[in-house]
Amino acid sequence: MSTDTQDAPDDRRRYEFRKVIEDLKEYEGSGTQLVTIYIPPDKQVSSVVAHVTQEHSEASNIKSKQTRTNVQDALTSIKDRLRYYDTYPPDNGIVIFSGAVDAGGGQTDMVTKVLESPPDPIQSFRYHCDSDFLTEPLEEMLSDKGLFGLIVLDRREANVGWLKGKRVEPVKSASSLVPGKQRKGGQSAQRFARLRLEAIDNFYQEVAEMANDLFVAQRHELDGILVGGPSPTKDEFLDGDYLHHELQDHVVGKFDVSYTDESGLYDLVDAAQEVLADQEVMKDKVQMEEFFENLHTGDLATYGFEQTRRNLVMGSVDRLLISEDLRKDVVVYDCDGQEEFEVIDRRHDTPDHQCDDGSEAEVQEREDVIEHLIDIAEQRGTETKFISTDFEKGEQLHNAFGGVAGILRYSTGI
Repeated sequence: MSTDTQDAPDDRRRYEFRKVIEDLKEYEGSGTQLVTIYIPPDKQVSSVVAHVTQEHSEASNIKSKQTRTNVQDALTSIKDRLRYYDTYPPDNGIVIFSGAVDAGGGQTDMVTKVLESPPDPIQSFRYHCDSDFLTEPLEEMLSDKGLFGLIVLDRREANVGWLKGKRVEPVKSASSLVPGKQRKGGQSAQRFARLRLEAIDNFYQEVAEMANDLFVAQRHELDGILVGGPSPTKDEFLDGDYLHHELQDHVVGKFDVSYTDESGLYDLVDAAQEVLADQEVMKDKVQMEEFFENLHTGDLATYGFEQTRRNLVMGSVDRLLISEDLRKDVVVYDCDGQEEFEVIDRRHDTPDHQCDDGSEAEVQEREDVIEHLIDIAEQRGTETKFISTDFEKGEQLHNAFGGVAGILRYSTGI
């Protein structure tokens, strides 16, 4: 199966990749016979073929005949798939999964899946053979992204940088000329204290200028700014309004950090995990707050599969809200030319369905309920939002509203 969702909207792409990963995680091999290959976009396909050929040769040394045969079959399948690519793989690279998976009853099925153009570029070539497919690098790509500015400082030095997703990028650093607390001979205590305060103020201004130069241009994309350092320093810096006023409003937390060199940026991210987790679901919370407000005070909310679908078809849904944990299929039945629907657990067999008039229905189609709804939403210009269950109202969407809801453009009475 080749999966290329490059042109799909971001939320849909993320969902489709997440579904592929979930399917891959379900596969198990008997012994180390499931092969995963991550190929970055700048890796020549010919060199990958050479590597696979070498692995095929070395696999002849595997003692177990069954494992040896399965690994070599998987590698042969991978080589066959690589023939479809020119000198280099597609944008962002490709990942190939191949191996004999447990089919129950002591039987195995050979599975080969190709994942093209993942959400982020593959960083390095990886060959992995184990009893499970290697999906962790893809899962990291699908983790919630964010853009945060980072500042760590004390009175001796400062560093500023970015947190992009889970990647820390140090960018600028500065060292201060603030003298120590012991004054040199010949200076009065009062004069020394004044000079020291001036040096501190100048250093704070220098740090703020570094941060302003880096962050102001991207202030509209920023999810927040984190500030770290010893307790007096970071408080003085923030309370002194040294930062650009628009950046000051973006500060979402300040944290005690022991180091203020580049390693301090990583310490700051570690210290801010709780705040970062809250930020990741904040946008989801805003969506659900609006949904509940409309539900309680007006008629611009819909929920449940049937009502939401009818509103989608009418084009009245502004935003479709879908729980990230929704794992259902929808079965479409033909009832004498009329469509009727039933939402069922993905693991269950397709049930018989009796039409509203009492006649037996004919199964027309069965598909993922999320894809079914997103297809309609895209045709009607409706935005889709996936909602986490990591907060109370997100859980309610999943448990109390069937995992499907919508914020309406106008009232329909449905």
